[in-house]
Amino acid sequence: MKKRTFIKTSSILATGAMLSPLTNCESPKEQVKTSRYNWAGNYQFKAENFLDPGSNEEVQSLVKKTSKLKALGSRHSFNNIADNPDNQLSTYKLDKIIELDSASQTVTVEAGVSYGKLSLYLYENGFALHNLASLPHISVAGACATATHGSGDNNGNLATAVSALEMVTANGEIIKLSRDKDGGRFNGVVVGLGALGIVTKVTLDVQPTFDMTQDVYLNMPMNQMADHFDEIEAKGYSVSLFTDWQNNNINQVWLKNKVAGESQEPAATELFGALRADRDVHPIIELSAGNCTEQMSVPGPWYNRLPHFKMDFMPSSGKELQSEFFVPRHHAVEAILAINKLADLLGPHLFISEIRTVAADNLWMSTAYQRPSAIIHFTWKQDWEAVSKLLPIIERKLAPFDVRPHWGKLFTIDPKVLQSRYDRYDDFMKLVKEFDPQGKFRNAFLDKNIYG
Repeated sequence: MKKRTFIKTSSILATGAMLSPLTNCESPKEQVKTSRYNWAGNYQFKAENFLDPGSNEEVQSLVKKTSKLKALGSRHSFNNIADNPDNQLSTYKLDKIIELDSASQTVTVEAGVSYGKLSLYLYENGFALHNLASLPHISVAGACATATHGSGDNNGNLATAVSALEMVTANGEIIKLSRDKDGGRFNGVVVGLGALGIVTKVTLDVQPTFDMTQDVYLNMPMNQMADHFDEIEAKGYSVSLFTDWQNNNINQVWLKNKVAGESQEPAATELFGALRADRDVHPIIELSAGNCTEQMSVPGPWYNRLPHFKMDFMPSSGKELQSEFFVPRHHAVEAILAINKLADLLGPHLFISEIRTVAADNLWMSTAYQRPSAIIHFTWKQDWEAVSKLLPIIERKLAPFDVRPHWGKLFTIDPKVLQSRYDRYDDFMKLVKEFDPQGKFRNAFLDKNIYG
């Protein structure tokens, strides 16, 4: 075993596997008994009071009674976007699937429903979502509020499926907004960053169910990626490139495709210099693929192929940090090669990076607002002191491409610069003042990055 591989594998084993059985994870209800942390364990929530209502009426009552309040979803953010020193309102109990409308092809759910639970329900009833994130355990409302995404040149992020929502505003009233009736204003609310109110219900577009296959290709030379990036991305419905930025190499290419019937051609044995894996693999090749969704061209339900990881597994204490940066799609190769020049700096502190693409959308505060995007994701070892020094270097490398960071992950971009990269920032601020004039839903994250 190479020395670098040994060090990487040892650090993973020392901190616990990146993915653990679902039963090892504490629910928000269990966490309230002790100190409360996010999934990765890198952030301890500071809220003095933990509130877990079980109905819209309870949410309304709590909003009316409190002067400061913040909604908490599935705790998958790596920063303080969901925290508040006073009161934190969990959507954990708001997990009902309310209605599947087959005629309009929509499903309405409560805010705390996980994509895993929803996906199983939809599949059993003959429907599907257009895409899923790498992990199916995140909550619908939280994922949409932060523009969390899946992958695919033609696939918008998860929030683009939202066609209507209900939200409790600062005065305790419930408002209903929809894509059809509220137009541009609706586009300002969907990716709301928790600044506008407490979302309690979400209606999502669905489509007829489908099966998929998944294939992985190993060790693509970086120059092949640079010369053929568009062709690679066109090879799958959803495509992920994994790299540790060492040896000018793309470690793995994951291709996820819809099953086209019995006449579907077999997967190619080679992809621009990368060879098709002869077994299921984990994104970090040294780890067991037991937690990963099935590969090797085996057909399976969409919900068990679009995520990288099975629904029975999820991050436990995690022992990792995450950052993610969006650049315009046409700058993808330039941005990737710029980061590749930092290989020696990144290597000692990184588990793996993932590169994906996402379609443009019209949601004002979405990281892909009106621009098809390429996304460079970093899964770091849990050493904030080191990562905090690397992030400004990465952000400077990506600055020429007007980089936007994922709202729920770690970044250090100056707030004024960040705000300037959102064309509808001023319009969003008008919505914030309209829905929350007294700043009931403000917190340190919003004070710095949105209000600041």
